[in-house]
Amino acid sequence: MSLKSQITEDMKSAMKAGDKERLKVVRLMLAAIKQIEVDKRVELDDAGVLAALTKMVKQRRDSIEQFEKGNREDLAAIERAEIAVLEDYLPEPLGADELAAMVDEVIQATGAESIRDMGKVMGQIKAKAAGRADMGALSATVKERLNAL
Repeated sequence: MSLKSQITEDMKSAMKAGDKERLKVVRLMLAAIKQIEVDKRVELDDAGVLAALTKMVKQRRDSIEQFEKGNREDLAAIERAEIAVLEDYLPEPLGADELAAMVDEVIQATGAESIRDMGKVMGQIKAKAAGRADMGALSATVKERLNAL
């Protein structure tokens, strides 16, 4: 079953169970997916859906940061609850050791020799770590490894 189909089925289950909070987030996910499909005029595959969900999580994390700066813990709590539902659909995040090993593997595979090769490395590792790693942390790890060469 595709990820999009799973989300649709979960929406039906949430409706039947009367879980209004989960239903709200699932509908937000489906709306975001549908918006991307309409804008790009394509049917999203699992990778595209994962990218959309990852973007939604990132947006909520940014919102939490802003709400905490503004002393709005009530709004930050709502965003955290939405992230919890979104993360149910994302793959298990990579650990620091797994991430470092993946970066080293891609550096060797691409033959990267300096920081100038960062784009080449990031291009390949982005596909491997899609939805499983924070791209900011990933970029920092790649920079660190390339500077050590």
